[in-house]
Order: sequence, then C-alpha cells, then structure tokens
Amino acid sequence: MKHTLLLSVCALCLWGSFPVSAEEPALPAGLSGASSPVEPALPAGLGGLGGQAEDSDASSTTDWGSEESGSSLPFDLNGFVEMRGGARFIDQSYEKDASIGEARLQLQAEKSWDNVNVRVTSDFVYDPVADRYAIDLETGDGLIDLREAFVSWRATDFMDIKAGRQILTWGTGDLVFLNDLFPKDFDSFFIGRDEEYLKAPSDALKASFFTSLANLDVVYTPNFDADRFADGARISVFNPFLGRTVGRANMLATDPRESWFTEDEWAARLYRNFSGYEAALYGYDGYWKNPQGLDMAAQKATFPRLSVYGASLRGAVYQGIGNVEVAYYDSRDDRSGTNPVIPNDQFRFLAGYEQEIPYTSELTGGVQYNLERTLDYQDLKANAPSGSPRPEENRQVVTVRLTKQMMNQNLTLSLFNFYSPSDQDGYTRPKATYKVDDHWTVEGGANVFYGQERSTFFGQLEDNSNIYVSARYSF
Repeated sequence: MKHTLLLSVCALCLWGSFPVSAEEPALPAGLSGASSPVEPALPAGLGGLGGQAEDSDASSTTDWGSEESGSSLPFDLNGFVEMRGGARFIDQSYEKDASIGEARLQLQAEKSWDNVNVRVTSDFVYDPVADRYAIDLETGDGLIDLREAFVSWRATDFMDIKAGRQILTWGTGDLVFLNDLFPKDFDSFFIGRDEEYLKAPSDALKASFFTSLANLDVVYTPNFDADRFADGARISVFNPFLGRTVGRANMLATDPRESWFTEDEWAARLYRNFSGYEAALYGYDGYWKNPQGLDMAAQKATFPRLSVYGASLRGAVYQGIGNVEVAYYDSRDDRSGTNPVIPNDQFRFLAGYEQEIPYTSELTGGVQYNLERTLDYQDLKANAPSGSPRPEENRQVVTVRLTKQMMNQNLTLSLFNFYSPSDQDGYTRPKATYKVDDHWTVEGGANVFYGQERSTFFGQLEDNSNIYVSARYSF
C-alpha cells in the first residue's frame, strides 16, 4: 500500500505543473563521486560482504520526451532492455543449476521544473530461475522492481529535499562498506547482475544543507529497510540453527521489523574539502542491516539494534588516490558482549589505494585492507555454546582490483578479488564488458567462491560459483 501511494503521487507529479525544476546542486570538487559500498558480517553463515557499489549507469542515448526527439511525451523517457543468463559450475543439490535467466526492461521517466524534479525508475523482470512472480517491492521479487520514485526540491540556495524511493550511498570503500548503512542486494551481486543492483532502494526523506563551512546530509527512513540478503532462495547459505548449508527447500526464517515510525532509521554525513582532500563524519541509528541476531526459541534470525559512528578521508597520495575510513559499531542489544546470539560491538578500519600502474597503458590497480575487530571477545568466548561457530576476533579482508581498457576503451577487462587470511576464504569476480556501439553492450563474467570452512562467509557460498553472460540495448 505504501509503495502504491508513493508511485501514484510521483506519477501525478510527472503530468502536473510545478513552478520550476532542478537537479540537486553539484557537490564540491572531489565529492561528486560516491565511493563505495562492507556490510556488517552476519553470524556464521549469514555474514555480510561489505564494500562499495559503483554508480549505476542505466545508460541512455535518446530522451524520448526531449525537444530534439520531436516526441509529444511531457517527460523524458529512457531505459534499456537486457537478457542475462548464468549457470553454476559446481554440482550441488540446494539450488537450480541455472543461477540466472532473466529478461529485464528498465524504464525511467523524469520531469523537471525550475526547482522541482520528479523521477520514476522501474524494472520489469521475467526470470523462470527465480520462479517468483508475485510483486514484493521490499525484497525486489516478482515481475516489477521499483528502483526509484521520488520528488526532489531545491527549497533554498542552501537546502535540497528529496522524498520517496531512492538509491543512497556514501563512504570511501570499493565494494567494502563501513559507514554506508543503506540497503544492499547481495543476491543480485552473487548471481551476476550488473553492479548497480548491489545497491537496493530506500524509502526515505533526505535533506541536504550546503554552507561555506561544511555540507550536511540527513536521511530519515520511517520504516527499517533491511538488506536483500541471501536466505537460501537463490543462494545457498549456512544455517546456524541447523548447522549446515540450506537452499530453496529450507530457507532461513527471519523476524522482520515492519513497524512504521517506531522501527525507523536515521543517518547523517557531515563533509567538506580541505585542499583537495574530502573529509567526512558519519552517524547512523537503526538496526543491523542483515539478520545478525538469533532467536533460538522461534528458530528465526533477527535484526538487533545498532548505532554506528565513523569518519573518512580521501584524496591524492603519491601518484594515485588513497582513502582511510573508520567506524565504531555499537550493538545496543548486547553492549557487554555476553550474549552469544547477538553480535558484539565492533571496530572497523579500511585503508585503500588506487592508481594507474606505471609502464602500462590504461591499466589501473587498487588494493584495500579491511579489519573487523570484535570487542569484548573474551566474554563472547566464555558464553558461546561449546562447538558453535563464532567470528574471528580480528577478521581481515584484503581486496585487489585490476581494470584494463582496450580498443579505444570499448573493451573493459576487470578482476576483483576478496581474500580473508583470517577466515581462509575468498571471492573472485572476473568480468569483460564490450561496448558494441552507442546502444549495444555485451558482458561476460564469473563469481567464484572458495574457502576451507562452510561456516565462514565466503566459504559457505562455494557451491554458488557461477558464470554469466548478458546483452543490453540502451535507448
């Protein structure tokens, strides 16, 4: 009902006539790129990947509502049609052999006046692999996935307001998220959809304030937006209640938070530039985005309360760009660290560096080090049931990214690898993208998981390793 009302309001705005239009004012130099999305790690077998989502590029070459196109539509319309297929290459009985087999149509309608902008972006999806066609706008399941439906208003020279369904991101990591507590879609990421789909939409109100001293973003989400996490429906995972891997036939049960205005979220970012370096402070009050808690009596995973406080710095270092980010995770339902079914407080640290590799042509490389230190660890050990899996006190993840552009930048080859020396597991993402012309793009890649234990984050996903191909026509 809430999404139907929201979409109706936005649709009416598209054909209405506000006084005038506007996109949000550009950020100060160096702050216009949202760096990256690591999500909090779930309990054994449910952990979060963490990291940065690249800005989506629902590329279009024709705005059907523009004057140049001669269309009579009262708004701009663009989008794409895509076919994407993939298959697992490890025999397993938990999921189908096909990992993805979808046809997708995205339509984006946008209308601007002097101080107001309205946008609705919706994907229409048919995928017999998922075999779920009932529409669920919270999880993105079904024939329709509403990506955006918002109104943005430049209220004054120093304040913008954006209300409705929107994609939100901030932080400095590359596919590693510390202070970005906006929802992610890990199923999409693991089955080979475009990276833009790693970011799930939020139903939120965002206010941005711009001053000569610093800029401030404040986001209010009236009803908790959880991650679209792996629960066994499309990706087999480790079930801590059963102590084994489960899939479609035995999905993980969760206890969602669905109480409007009482189970809400707040997020804030204060940022500015100092001589070309972007510095930011962050705050979040809400819940763990993945079901990190366990209700043993009900046999359900839960979303405990969480507050996060952090900071970041990003700018030029030597011949490239460096970044540092820290965050303190205050697990408010277990601050003493004595409850083994509620995650402990954590300190998280990220340092990264990227540059063009010397003596090469259009080859760039990046490396990151991420630390998740569990606090009050001795209390956790003393109270955990004997033999139950528990996180490492210091979970470490190292990432490496290589990107090579060729053939006048029409061909892009990339390799991204996560490796955890503490968990002894990892995840590799090779990909090749070729831009045939202004409309057509083809892509092929793989998601390869490896690990020694089925209870670690990447190790539990080993049976889901897959390859995929896609063809997209943008208009």
